[in-house]
Amino acid sequence: MTMKKIAYFLMTLVAAVTVFSSCSDDETYADQKKRERNAINRYISEKGIKVLKESEFEANGCVTDTAKNEFVYLDDSNVYMQIIRKGCGKKIEKGETTTVLCRYEEYNLLTDSLQSTNMIGYYISVVDKMNVQNTSGTFTASFEAGESLMYSLYGSTSVPSGWLVPFTYINVGRPEKEGDEIAKVRLIVPHTQGHQYATSGVYPCLYNITYERGR
Repeated sequence: MTMKKIAYFLMTLVAAVTVFSSCSDDETYADQKKRERNAINRYISEKGIKVLKESEFEANGCVTDTAKNEFVYLDDSNVYMQIIRKGCGKKIEKGETTTVLCRYEEYNLLTDSLQSTNMIGYYISVVDKMNVQNTSGTFTASFEAGESLMYSLYGSTSVPSGWLVPFTYINVGRPEKEGDEIAKVRLIVPHTQGHQYATSGVYPCLYNITYERGR
């Protein structure tokens, strides 16, 4: 099966999952948001996650203790973030535009299912490439068409806003010496910060993502 055919199959599967996760016609947007909130709360409870306030996170030096399964809740985006590895290199500076390479796993928290990944399986050879710009501390980004599984699946170069949240806190570099590791985060992303399918279906996603600076 060619990559194009597999991408089409996966996109069809994601669309089916979205339809399944979306509500019936008589459900209101408020009902959908409540269901999303319940799914997030259920995941937090089942996984024994300790949620930090931003003030606690900042007082801890903007790190999360993975041994305690800490996530910080970020008020502006409503994203929950766990920094697994802060990463080597340096942060993307204000005024800078750079290429970032990502591997990821995407789980639909409503259906408790893996929707897509380039960490294992057929797409392990595909590294999602995006162009990231820091404008006075505000990050924007776009996927490169033809070099991104997310683009192949969702047909858009738009990067989910939730993926950009970690850039304020992590380093984005390339390993140059023994012991260097690229940044890795775990995110709980509500539909308002997700891709177009999550937005229209009103479902939250869990992401495991690595970030590496491109050449």
